[in-house]
Amino acid sequence: MSRVIIIDDEFLARSMVKEYLKNHPQLEIVAECSDGFEGIKAIQEHQPDLIFLDIQMPKITGFEMLELVENPPAVIFATAFDEYAIKAFEAHAIDYLLKPFDQDRFDKAVAKFMAQNRPAAIENTKELLNDAQTQGSNSRIVVKNGSKIKIIPVQEVLYLEAADDFVKIFTKEGYFLKNKTMAFFESFLPADMFVRSHRSFIVNIQEITRIDPYEKDGHVAVLKNGAKINVSRNGYGKLKGVLGL
Repeated sequence: MSRVIIIDDEFLARSMVKEYLKNHPQLEIVAECSDGFEGIKAIQEHQPDLIFLDIQMPKITGFEMLELVENPPAVIFATAFDEYAIKAFEAHAIDYLLKPFDQDRFDKAVAKFMAQNRPAAIENTKELLNDAQTQGSNSRIVVKNGSKIKIIPVQEVLYLEAADDFVKIFTKEGYFLKNKTMAFFESFLPADMFVRSHRSFIVNIQEITRIDPYEKDGHVAVLKNGAKINVSRNGYGKLKGVLGL
C-alpha cells in the first residue's frame, strides 16, 4: 500500500483526483491540502510515497514547496498551466497532468509511479527541482528560518556570501542560510541586478554607493548599509560593465 497526499488549492480538482484514485486501491489517501504550507506539514507528518501537486497555488508555488521538503516523495504534477516546460519536466517527474485530464490519462500516470521504485522517484524529483529553480521565476527566494518559512523578494537582497555548503543571503533583517551554491545563485538571480563580484560574493548593484581600491589589483564595494564586499579583478570588470563605468 502506497501513501498519497493531494495538494491543490481548488476543491474540485482535489475531488477529481480522489474520485480517480478509487480505481487504485493500492494507493491510500492520507491527507489533502489546499496550499503549499499545509502540504509541507502533511508530508512531514505522513511521509507519503506519492503526492499529486498543483503548481500555481496561493502563498508559495508547488516548486517552492518541494524545495522546502527534505527527501521529497515522488511527484505527479496536476496543473491547468502548460507554460512550465512540460516536456522537460516529464523526463524527471513521474508525470505531468494537464487539467482537465480524464481517468485514462490519470491511470497512465499512476502506472508510471507503480513501475518505479521509490528511491528512483526521489532522485527524479531532486533533478526536477534543480531544473525548476533554474528555469522558473527568479523574483523571490524561499528560505527556512527556524520552524518558519520566509519568502524574500530578490530586490530586498543586499548581497550573498559563500559559507561552506551554504550561502548567506543578506537583507536589512539580517542573513538567512540557503543550501545552494554560489554558481546556482549566479545563474538564478537577475543579471541586470546582481553581479558576482568575487568567488565568495554576489552583490545587488542597486546597493553599491562606491567602489574603493584595495591592496594590489583588488577593490571593495561599499554598500548603503556600510557593508564592504570584496571585488576581484574579474569582478571589477563585470561591475564596470554593468554600471557603465
